[in-house]
Amino acid sequence: MGTRKLARLNWFGGAAAWVWLLIVMIPLYWIVVTSFKDESAYFSQNPFALPSAPTLNNYRLVIESDFPRYFINSVVVTAGTIIPAVGISFLAAYAIVRGAGSRFLAGVNGLFLMGLAIPLQATIIPVYLLIIKMRLYDSLLAIILPSIAFAIPLSVLVLTNFIRDVPKELFESMRVDGATEWGMLRTLAFPLTRPALVTVAIYNGLGVWNGFLLPLILTQSPERRTLPLALWTFQGQYSVNVPAVLASVMLTTLPIVILYAVGRRQLLSGLTAGFSR
Repeated sequence: MGTRKLARLNWFGGAAAWVWLLIVMIPLYWIVVTSFKDESAYFSQNPFALPSAPTLNNYRLVIESDFPRYFINSVVVTAGTIIPAVGISFLAAYAIVRGAGSRFLAGVNGLFLMGLAIPLQATIIPVYLLIIKMRLYDSLLAIILPSIAFAIPLSVLVLTNFIRDVPKELFESMRVDGATEWGMLRTLAFPLTRPALVTVAIYNGLGVWNGFLLPLILTQSPERRTLPLALWTFQGQYSVNVPAVLASVMLTTLPIVILYAVGRRQLLSGLTAGFSR
């Protein structure tokens, strides 16, 4: 029995997983180790060697280089994008599912699906012209509005599939009890789709947090920089302060790690719900 069980194990898949883990861990190890080295030690020591004299000067330099301002800008842009985008997507998905026989809502759903086929890079010039016409250039709102527009299509697609999986009998029973559409939306659809809401919020939040193109094109002043643009602060004319850049990367990814740790259960349940139903 034990021999038969060992024969069924996927040895190749397990070995490939360990190899992939090693490939992923090597650059992570290099980033962490290098962020605690002096710039001189970075060029004189083995890149993968532990620092002989660990230092926090790189982190101190990053924090003193207006890092809190860039961090707040990224938080404002991310929260200002995710909250409206997820709210609008949830309402749109609920309307599309509940009004399945409406041609208008079917057309709206088709427009959302078409939005998935349009990459951000293809629309950057029209977006830039619109922002200029609206006199929002060089403001955080100039980043937030296009980010909301590009976060909605995928969010609507995911949330529509989740709400569609809710049994219609539950809606009908609440309708018989006198519940309104807003009541069913709040007390039935929202709790059952909470894993999907967390999933799309985290997914879109990562994209906005790491976004580089929109802040680069739609902002100019240093006061409006987000964290990805802030990495340019440590790039000189002839050299790059690599340890400081990696320290900035560590501080930038820390909120993402915390967010994943907090919403891990909801995220995993949202990603696997489609396979378990």
